[in-house]
Amino acid sequence: MDNKSEEFYARLKEELAGSAKWPAEYLFKFIVPTDTEKINKVEDTFNNMGAVIETTQSKTGKYTSISVNVKMEGPQEIIDKYVALSTIEGIISL
Repeated sequence: MDNKSEEFYARLKEELAGSAKWPAEYLFKFIVPTDTEKINKVEDTFNNMGAVIETTQSKTGKYTSISVNVKMEGPQEIIDKYVALSTIEGIISL
């Protein structure tokens, strides 16, 4: 992980720690190129967590937005999910 990413995740962790009582619901939002394998990777990351997952394809069908609403134990668990998903080629975390 590069320095920019480390700084981003450190700031995010700090913000999350002060923003809610944990465990709490958290809404992840991603955009991925429309590719079944990539969409499945995102969905599989939240498998067996009771997540509510919604996908919407862009008008052109080139991209798919994925919203994942799930109860998370704390800020570090959220950071871990972002880091794990960052390996998917073309993914954008919002």
